[in-house]
Amino acid sequence: QVQLVESGGGLVQPGRSLSLSCVGSGFTFSSLAMAWYRQAPGKEREYVAGITNDGVSTYYADAVKGRFTISRDNPKNTVYLQMNSLKPDDTAVYYCHAAATSFWGQGTQVTVSS
Repeated sequence: QVQLVESGGGLVQPGRSLSLSCVGSGFTFSSLAMAWYRQAPGKEREYVAGITNDGVSTYYADAVKGRFTISRDNPKNTVYLQMNSLKPDDTAVYYCHAAATSFWGQGTQVTVSS
């Protein structure tokens, strides 16, 4: 049974940091590129960041470039999203996704507000 389980969301003030984690199981984690997406209220789900299966290459949406960092630890079947200098516009449900598959996590809420 394939599972992607996100954690680490919460309420944070603007300018602060938050780190998300996503643990995968039921598939060969190290063979798949991984990505983070987010969906704000009333908006479509959008791509945030991606990382190749070996962790060598990373990709970012313009809105988060320079503030967010994606990384992975294949022995731990985990992908991370370090979010710095958070803005209210970053408020959304954040989802973990295994690229080129139908595997999605349940999402974790991130709220940036003073």
